[in-house]
Amino acid sequence: MSKEKLLPETGEDIHAYKDDEHKQEDDLEHTCLHISEVKLTPKISIKDLHRYTDSGDLILSEISLDISAGSVLGIIGPSGSGKSTLLRAINRLWEPPPASVFLDGKDITMLDVISVRRRVGMLFQLPALFDGTVADNLNYGPSLKKEKLSLEQMEELLKYADLDAAFLSKSVVGLSVGQSQRVALARTLANNPEVLLLDEPTSALDPVSAQNIEESILDLKMQRGLTIVLVSHSLKQVQRIADLVCVLVNGNIVEITSPSNLQHSTHPMVQKLLDAS
Repeated sequence: MSKEKLLPETGEDIHAYKDDEHKQEDDLEHTCLHISEVKLTPKISIKDLHRYTDSGDLILSEISLDISAGSVLGIIGPSGSGKSTLLRAINRLWEPPPASVFLDGKDITMLDVISVRRRVGMLFQLPALFDGTVADNLNYGPSLKKEKLSLEQMEELLKYADLDAAFLSKSVVGLSVGQSQRVALARTLANNPEVLLLDEPTSALDPVSAQNIEESILDLKMQRGLTIVLVSHSLKQVQRIADLVCVLVNGNIVEITSPSNLQHSTHPMVQKLLDAS
């Protein structure tokens, strides 16, 4: 029997045939629109975010920014420009106003704060480790969910943080600042976050370790699909690993551009940062 599609013969068959074709076209259009909507939804969306000090001084002024899933956003600017404050708003370390920060399209102030902080992990400029061993620190987050990491999982986490597996049994007491920072990175990754916030992650590291961490950031983006927001004073670092650069000055976004286009900026602060790099 032929497998070719039979053509309609009667008038009723023709109408049914056309109705079926229109339905298929509508279904296809709806599917394409749905796929397009999914692709266009940013992982993080910030809308008119503002913050003032208790005395009324401006910290952040009407910040609006979309961060695509699986991308690296670099935030640069002079000290006191609001970079770390912006970072802390994204996982509610300070409570943003309602309807100003969204995770997968949902207002984070309407989500459970513990859930937000598990999904949006943060590495601080000055890490604070818990008492005990490195392994104890890595297992802290999973233990809250009554889970325990395997030896292989912990070794993999240390690899991302540029640390040898021998560190697992070491006490955190006596670790250098750079080693502590890398343990803190591994501990943050142990929660399997969807978004990783990094506040000067290589500031206490030697050049070789800093390069290894930069490579790990790119691996996390490529292999795990993490969305990464990186605050750095190093313009060269941001140019090396970021997909998009946000320049923050006095609480205002003055430039959002690709790393390659940054050198063409005419903003005076961007020129100062370029000259100093």
